[in-house]
Order: sequence, then structure tokens, then C-alpha cells
Amino acid sequence: MKHALNTSQAREMDLDGFDIALLAALQRDGSLTNAALAEVVNLSASQCSRRRAALEKAGIIDGYSARLNATSLGFGLRAIIRVNLSSHGQSKEDDFARFVASHPQIRSAFSVSGDADYVLDIRARDLDAFADFIHRHLLPHPQVAQVRSEIVLKTLKDDRGIPLR
Repeated sequence: MKHALNTSQAREMDLDGFDIALLAALQRDGSLTNAALAEVVNLSASQCSRRRAALEKAGIIDGYSARLNATSLGFGLRAIIRVNLSSHGQSKEDDFARFVASHPQIRSAFSVSGDADYVLDIRARDLDAFADFIHRHLLPHPQVAQVRSEIVLKTLKDDRGIPLR
């Protein structure tokens, strides 16, 4: 369930210690029931339900999902790719954004400052699949001028949460 972020509601919402505890617990395990949350944050299940609904409505809780183990599912290669576009302009950037959205192996994409225009986080089954993506899709894209990639050898930290405390 994806909610539109209502930033004015989120800013106006005064988060107290119970809200922070609730958010931290849900960040660790989004499948917690209101009864389980009640035990963690020391509130009743109905209070947890109301607070969770308010946090969802305000856009602070953006959705729920399961974290899957990519390697166990056969996606053993992760790479970080830095991309420079050949030229800039809204239509060219929109075209590249459509390209990014159409390729599921691109798991995250960021417009960045520095020596690259974009940074892409890629998952592939193996080096051959990664090379195929680079050579058959990314490099031939008309907006792409330069591609630099790094293969992730070891993940030291991959915390997708927000540091609440």
C-alpha cells in the first residue's frame, strides 16, 4: 500500500516517544500486528492502530514490504553504475528516467552531484547477465555518454531504514 506523502501533515504531526517506538518497531518488522506492536511500545492495540493509521495518512509510513535475499533467489551480482548523459535538458532526462523505470535489474537510481549525472544500483544473476545489460541496453541508449561500473564484492552495511534515535 503506497501513500502519497503529505508533507504539511507530516511536518505538523508532533511525533512523540510512542510514535518513534512504533516506527522503529515497524521498520524492524513491518508485519507486526497491532497487538504485537502494543507489547513493544507499551500502548493498547487500539491506540497502536490509531497511531499507525495517522502515520500512514500523513505519509510518514510509506508502505510495507518483505526484504528478500537476492543471492538466495539467484541474483548474486550487485553493481553500482555511474552514468553521464551526452546532453541535458528536461526531455532527455525524462527519456532516461523512462529507460530506468523499464529495466527491473535497476533496483535504485539517483540523480547526483559530482562527476556523474546518475548512480544506478543493479542486481543481476551473474557477470554474463550484467554484461548483457550494459552492452545491449545501457551503452546503446542515445542519452548515455559514459558508464563506469563497480562490482560489489562485499556488503558491509545495507540498512534501508531511517535512523530514528
